[in-house]
Amino acid sequence: MDTLDNQEIDKELLELASAGDREAFSRLYQRYINNIYRFINSLCYSKEISEEITQELFVKLWENREHLKYVTSIKSYLYRSAKNLLLNHLQKKQAEQKSWILAKDNLYKEQSGADSDLIYKDYLKIAEAAIKLLPAKRKQIFELRLMEDLSLTEIAAQLSISKSVVKKQLYMGITFVRKYLYKHGEFPILYALLSLLMLQIKW
Repeated sequence: MDTLDNQEIDKELLELASAGDREAFSRLYQRYINNIYRFINSLCYSKEISEEITQELFVKLWENREHLKYVTSIKSYLYRSAKNLLLNHLQKKQAEQKSWILAKDNLYKEQSGADSDLIYKDYLKIAEAAIKLLPAKRKQIFELRLMEDLSLTEIAAQLSISKSVVKKQLYMGITFVRKYLYKHGEFPILYALLSLLMLQIKW
């Protein structure tokens, strides 16, 4: 089936689904669910998050089905919507990370926290081990962005390199560290934060 045929099928299904045709919507769901899931998973490397975002996307799509008749390309629309939902999800995780840090600091003020300190230090060693494996320049860019909170422009100026080089090296650094954390099963919130930074770089 060629691209033109697919576009015509999508157009027809969109019109029917926008009018409340559940069968037409179900066909759209079956046509795109696997590709959308793989797309999300390629960004966050999390089966749970990918499944959650994919289902949320299609639920919202049905809830707002009257707008489907205005969609010119369902494929582009779904990918863009999936990216936005994932970005919102990760921003929420980032906020949770800040709240967790504040709670942890307050907890340490109330008790010795010897055991918690030990666990935290073990976790930190895993993150540091991943960062140390990065090539020197990539490691420097990674640390300037995540630890010193410099912008891409500021990093480029400080290192006398182009912003595009900074962007590429940072993206590669985040990808490596994210995969390392995923492999070791640690830092789910830090992992989500890195995914958020990756999305901000990529789009």
